[in-house]
Amino acid sequence: MTGTPSGRIRQTILEWLKDPAAYFPAGRGTGDPAETGVTARAVAAKLGVPRRTAAAHLDLMTCLGLLRTRRIRCRTHYRRDEIRIAEVARMFEKGW
Repeated sequence: MTGTPSGRIRQTILEWLKDPAAYFPAGRGTGDPAETGVTARAVAAKLGVPRRTAAAHLDLMTCLGLLRTRRIRCRTHYRRDEIRIAEVARMFEKGW
């Protein structure tokens, strides 16, 4: 991987969210992480960083359209937006 440390963290998060069930256990009452998404708390625990740090990365990727959010109870769950990710990949393939 190349790029900034923050860029590598976001790339890692995107990789984990390709197959969230392989990286994150199912939450209490939230079901399958592939279906519902993953919370900032779960990402923070996996990265070993504070929840606010993970939330900042997730929020940026959400603003860029790479992630979609879903509120379940009082928590936001994040999952990949595969269509938008494919669009961004095509832009870079074309040389932007």
